[in-house]
Amino acid sequence: MITMRRQLLGLGFVAASSLLAIHAAQALTGPAAIQIDGGPLGALQLSGGFDGYGYYVSNSGGKSNGADVGAALIQLQKTDGQIQFDVEIGSTGGTPTLGTGMPGQTSITTYTTGPLYYGYVTYAPTGMPFTISAGQIGSLEGWESGVDWNNAVQLTTALFYVQNANSRGISANLTEGPVSTTVSYGDGFDSGAFNVVQALSTYTINSTNAASVYATVNFGTTGPFTHSYGGGTTGSGNAYINSNLIGAFYSYTMGNLNLVPEVQFQYAKPNAKAGINKQTTDFGAALFSDYSFGTSPYSIGAWAEYFGEHTSSADNFSQFIGPDASAIGFAVAPTWQYKDLFARANAGYIYLLHNKDANGASYGFGGSTSRGQFLGTVEAGLLF
Repeated sequence: MITMRRQLLGLGFVAASSLLAIHAAQALTGPAAIQIDGGPLGALQLSGGFDGYGYYVSNSGGKSNGADVGAALIQLQKTDGQIQFDVEIGSTGGTPTLGTGMPGQTSITTYTTGPLYYGYVTYAPTGMPFTISAGQIGSLEGWESGVDWNNAVQLTTALFYVQNANSRGISANLTEGPVSTTVSYGDGFDSGAFNVVQALSTYTINSTNAASVYATVNFGTTGPFTHSYGGGTTGSGNAYINSNLIGAFYSYTMGNLNLVPEVQFQYAKPNAKAGINKQTTDFGAALFSDYSFGTSPYSIGAWAEYFGEHTSSADNFSQFIGPDASAIGFAVAPTWQYKDLFARANAGYIYLLHNKDANGASYGFGGSTSRGQFLGTVEAGLLF
């Protein structure tokens, strides 16, 4: 329960490039990866998982209940030698963000790479403190994961919603003593426009404390004719795609309890090409927790959040729920795991503190002015 999410499917990410270094509480403990003799490739590790869920959402404005696949992924890694690789294939979509209504549907076409979720090669010089990777790489932003079983709660926060996800690019990692820093250059929100630089630096104070700072700088414009994360093409007014972001989180572990506070600030400067006439900002703060009940198969994850965004009347668009929205929310997830099997119930509620746009018009959930929304899921899966 207190190990980090990026170790869930093996140690390849850490050994390869530390792209996914200390980054999030591991809600579920994955079995040891299957060891394979790869012949001329050397030792390989095979791992993966599958889960599904049923859900109910209030004030949805559409379908209020149903079922879907959370994620179905299989991963093959080579984690030693000078040339290493990581390939993960499958579908995701089981990380519904609280406040967005019906959970997003799982798809193998989320990225332009199709079913390839990760896929990169790493050069790790012998005896050197750095590595270099290239291919379909992971985001360096934030504490939460895009794979639901890596999070203490299946539901994700507003902070996660506006962050980058996987993208094509290159990444370099340098580790010196307790400090590990990774910098990547790529196409951000899988846009095809290579203009985004991300960085993550983690200081491991000791075995129970680690502090991380992350940032993203957009050096160009992602316009209306580029592919966007989630499919289709981007349109004008996509401030979250053409923005800069900075954040930090701190992981503290005491016995069976893991606590992680996180803060994040996003800023989109005026950009006529992107349809942003005046600056827009988004601030978020969250506290994540994960507690395991001794050696029993039970644990409980939870988080609480606040976010607020500010948009001018000249633009009046939203990066999340609505223009100038602010809200508080919380979620909880009692979890059971026995060896490879797991099940958990996830429940969250969000309430809009402010629900009027820059022109004074009110909005809410489900096409009305309702300020609150509940989202609950029952989830079960298999990890191997």
